[in-house]
Order: sequence, then structure tokens, then C-alpha cells
Amino acid sequence: MSLQVVVNFRVIDESDDWIVVDKPAPLIVHPANLKPEPTLLGGLEQLLAYEIQNGARLGIITRLDRETSGVVLVAKHTQAARELGWIFERRQAKKEYLAIVTGWPEMNAWECAEPIIRAGELGPSDVWVRQVVSPRGRDCVTRFEVERRFKRGEGRFSQIRCFPETGRMHQIRVHLASCGFSIVGDKLYSGDGSEYLEWMATGWTPELQRRLVLPRHALHAACLEVSWLGRSIRWEADLAKDLVEFCAGREISPTPDVVIWSRHD
Repeated sequence: MSLQVVVNFRVIDESDDWIVVDKPAPLIVHPANLKPEPTLLGGLEQLLAYEIQNGARLGIITRLDRETSGVVLVAKHTQAARELGWIFERRQAKKEYLAIVTGWPEMNAWECAEPIIRAGELGPSDVWVRQVVSPRGRDCVTRFEVERRFKRGEGRFSQIRCFPETGRMHQIRVHLASCGFSIVGDKLYSGDGSEYLEWMATGWTPELQRRLVLPRHALHAACLEVSWLGRSIRWEADLAKDLVEFCAGREISPTPDVVIWSRHD
């Protein structure tokens, strides 16, 4: 009997109203207007095919970038999507991310409250999605706590727990870069965005490996906490394997896009 190959993800928790999964990188959440490729939404539609046939309507609540791994919350029907959306709009959800950054911050904890804006709104920009710190931007607040500092052959690195209090695009990546501690592997914010343009033109190369160290940005959605039906629920996803191996000093190879999904451990 043939084995069906779909996207890889792990179900953390599930109810009649929502499903919570641990998304790997570089899996994309929604279909993009590029070449056809597996998506988290497509994998969930296969997993929940029976429920969809009986009226379920999936809605992604917490969207992660392709290269960000970790917790994703998905509503199973319109009412749940509406109520969960209100929770996030009122900033009542608690989110925690883990980031591996270049350098050793002197402080063990700090807050960044720099407003951010799309670079293209300030002037010409070669990268449409790139954000920058600017007083003309929207309010944006992130708290940071250093969990560990370590060395590899490439230099000094730190593992930082990030607490975004707002939900702006790329805010953790922008704030860390503005503080002088860019996320390892971040093609958009390790420099001026030229690494991203080079990657788009040439793909992953030894030169990009030398400059960025990792083939994806080292950001992981570790925890999500919401209040649902009168009780607080907290979901967690352990740091992704490639980032664990990086912190342990091992060499990292690009992750395959397609593998087998597992519903439970």
C-alpha cells in the first residue's frame, strides 16, 4: 500500500473549536502566489477532512513566517475564529518566542519600545516586506530575557526569550536587530536586506552560509496562552531540533520541505 506524503507538523492540542500545532521551518502556512508547494493549511485540511465535510471552516489565528517554527493556533469554525481574533485584538493573549542571536547582550533583561514601519513608506526600498525602526511607525513593544550565552566556531551567540506585547510584522526580528543582536540566519535583518535579495537570486550558497551561519532565521514560537471558556490554556513547543543542534555546536543542513506528518507524539 502506498504511503501518502504531506507536510510535517505535530498536533499539540485539539478541541471542537480549535487545533494547535507545532509547525516546522521552512513550511509555509498559506498558499503563496509562487510555485505550488506544501502548506500547513493544506496539511490540516487533509487531517481534518471529515470535520470539514461536516461544516468545519479552518482559520489561521497565529500566522508564522515560513522560517519561524513553533506554535500555531487554528480555529475550526467561524465563531471560534471571531472570538479568538477578539482575544488577540485586545492583546489578551500571551506569546513567548525563543531567538538565537549574534553576540552577548550585557543586560540579562530589557525592553524595546521603538515604533516600526515598512521601509517603503519612508522611501524607495528593494524589499517590500522589510520593516525599520522609525518615529513615524506604529507603537511596538517587546521584552527580552537572556536565557543563555554560548560560543561556537563562528563566534558568540545568545538564546533569548522574547515577549511581544504588540503584534506588528517582524517586530521581534526588527527590535533585536535595532538593539545590535540580529537573529542568526535572518536574511532580511542581519544587514540591509541585501542577503535576502542575494538568496532570492541565487539560492543558498557557501557565501551566504559564511555570513548568515544558518539557512533559516533562528526564531521559534515557544508558548501561547489564552483564556478560553473561562479557563487559561497554555500551549508549548520545544525548541526546534535544528536550533537545539545549533546551540550544541553541531553543523546544520537545510531542512527538507516535505516529510510525513504526525498527529501525536
